[in-house]
Amino acid sequence: MNQADQIREHARAQYVLPARRRGDKQLSISVRAVIRALGLNGRTPAVCNALKTGKFLEKNGLKVVETIGPKSGQSTTVVYTYEFVDEKPPLPEGKDDAWARLRGAFKDIFAELGGGEAYLRAERSNFYPPEKSE
Repeated sequence: MNQADQIREHARAQYVLPARRRGDKQLSISVRAVIRALGLNGRTPAVCNALKTGKFLEKNGLKVVETIGPKSGQSTTVVYTYEFVDEKPPLPEGKDDAWARLRGAFKDIFAELGGGEAYLRAERSNFYPPEKSE
């Protein structure tokens, strides 16, 4: 996952989905808050661009209704206000995104087995039965 996708996924999980659950009509996202949460010091333009791309807006059913900040639009002081444009009902708690819930589902299991690489090596080495000596 590239940095822009990480920014968009964070914004979706921390701002968009909770606003949907509450039944809000609008939500605001502060660039500074996203930078702090993800530790992206010096990456202000990347955060600003990720939060206003069509990819982010379309996936979440949003439109930008207000941008507060300098004319350049590239500052930690920028705050985007979005409005939901689709008529999706609020999501029940824990029912936000099936794929997001699956992400990392086997993390603990693979850790017990020595990690994903070790697991795959062991499975590949045991794929064929041992040859019988005659």
